[in-house]
Amino acid sequence: MALEVGIVGLPGAGTTALFNALTHAGAHAHEQKEHVGMALIADERLPQVAAVEHSPKITPAAIRVVDVPGTGPQLLGNLRQVDALLFVVREQREIEELRLELLVADRDHVERRLERVRQQAKSGDPRLKAEVVQLEHLLAHVEAGGTLADYGDPLPPELEPLTTKPVVVVENGPGGIDLDLEAELAELDEEEAAAFRDGGRSALDEVVLRLKDALDLVTFFTAGDTEARAWTLRRGQTALDAAATIHSDIARGFIRCEVIRWQDLVERGSRAEVAKHGLQRLEGKEYVVEDGDVLNVRFNV
Repeated sequence: MALEVGIVGLPGAGTTALFNALTHAGAHAHEQKEHVGMALIADERLPQVAAVEHSPKITPAAIRVVDVPGTGPQLLGNLRQVDALLFVVREQREIEELRLELLVADRDHVERRLERVRQQAKSGDPRLKAEVVQLEHLLAHVEAGGTLADYGDPLPPELEPLTTKPVVVVENGPGGIDLDLEAELAELDEEEAAAFRDGGRSALDEVVLRLKDALDLVTFFTAGDTEARAWTLRRGQTALDAAATIHSDIARGFIRCEVIRWQDLVERGSRAEVAKHGLQRLEGKEYVVEDGDVLNVRFNV
């Protein structure tokens, strides 16, 4: 499943413009509904790997993007399962306003869960009784001015708080990125957009890279005679996690993983040359994938 980011902003900040610029979806800001799309992660290494492997198709890694039409607790609640948040602002003071909106949404969420769990705890279930006590302490902490992010004890996993998520701020305007312009360029083909930028990269590439850093992601590649593809993992995840990201059947039948560094593959020009120079390794399930690894998972279903 792709990692997911939610876009948050005050009215008129340009959240839907950012959504369109990232996803090329062409959504309309006046539509009071949630927009969902995919943002590609540009990676200059992927075409080089594809060229060595003679892969006719190139598929970048992607992040799922959700744009909600407002900042009320109910709308923000739709972002509880995202992995990070993009704050769209026109002025720096709006950052604190958005953080306050998240805090209010989390407080309301704790209150509602506490009410529900109190009712359920009447059954006598000791686990639910313990959660009631925990939620009461948590609510008191928030009402005293704290956040779920600075609460000292572990949080109930069911809460999925907003205030603990990584945040990347995007300033819309002269001091940052012209999101309306970027949304218009997203409607052009790549060559036309590149010509408009005099061959330069989109400012949004930097936003996506900042998201990648905020989520602490690494990129690995798979490549063959049909497709070269980039994938993302959380830093510290293993070859078995990589296999599961590609397909659950591959993880289930995992045997070994062939690992090549992307630079070695590009510099040597072929897998055969890489192997000849002893630069290919066989790793097991627990191997921690590094950024830039080219993986070939051996499996048997």
